[in-house]
Amino acid sequence: MRSSAAEVPRADIGFIGGSGTFSLSFPEDLNRTGTEILGSGLIFRTPFGESPPLKLFTTGGRRPRTVLAAKMHGRIPGIPWGEASRRLFWVFREAGVQKIIAEGGVGSVNRLLDPRDIVVPDDYIDFSMRRDTSIGEEHLLVMRQPICPSLRLTLVEAAAGSPSGRVFSRGVYLVTDGRHFESPAEVALFRQWGADVVGQSLCPEVYLAREIGACYAGIYLVVNYGEGTVKPWEYRVLKDIFFEDAVPFGSIIMQALESVNLEAECACRGLRKPTLLRPENIGLKRRRPDGA
Repeated sequence: MRSSAAEVPRADIGFIGGSGTFSLSFPEDLNRTGTEILGSGLIFRTPFGESPPLKLFTTGGRRPRTVLAAKMHGRIPGIPWGEASRRLFWVFREAGVQKIIAEGGVGSVNRLLDPRDIVVPDDYIDFSMRRDTSIGEEHLLVMRQPICPSLRLTLVEAAAGSPSGRVFSRGVYLVTDGRHFESPAEVALFRQWGADVVGQSLCPEVYLAREIGACYAGIYLVVNYGEGTVKPWEYRVLKDIFFEDAVPFGSIIMQALESVNLEAECACRGLRKPTLLRPENIGLKRRRPDGA
């Protein structure tokens, strides 16, 4: 189903699915009471081209809310990943989304992390080439507090007691382009930089969320050891996690979606500033009488 911008539905939360829930029909396969699918396969026309297919659903719980969800970070076959993200976040902006939760699989860089551990990072290092992806040029994006502390706490609380493994409430996510995994020398370098996990999706999502004035946080399942970390990773373990852990991991995410405080106060929106690079500012200092 293809729709115009005028027909983008309103949504409280944007959900960006990754490899952790890819094997599921999310959220239907979780059989959560009160969840209702309002639409699926929704494609919207954006100024940059057609959006990825999206799903609209409402959650159950004490405070039902509407969620607009993308699968596998909104990837579109034949379209660069950053470009697909730009189209996705344009739709999120038009839908009025103010809270965004993402998920994915990551490799361990910190030697203390094992497969099936859950990490909710609070910072990132961008080693990708997707830094110039944006919807417009109206804002200066301050990345002082890149991950919303309120959303991060919601994810940590939802993951408490996870049967999959341990839950880490902070960490540094290093972003690469992929699709290949990283070399042992790269992982060793990332460890020196202070990274805890490595993945391919947090950027440019964290930039685009700030650009549209939305809070952003992600929850990530460790699916393999980074090369040269602890021991060589096994494809069998990666495959088992991909299929067997999808339901418990997806249930954690649904718990978070149902419990997000939509009115929580945080500094995220205030870290988006109007750009000073505007034509009307050229020669402004010379024109001002006080010369200030």
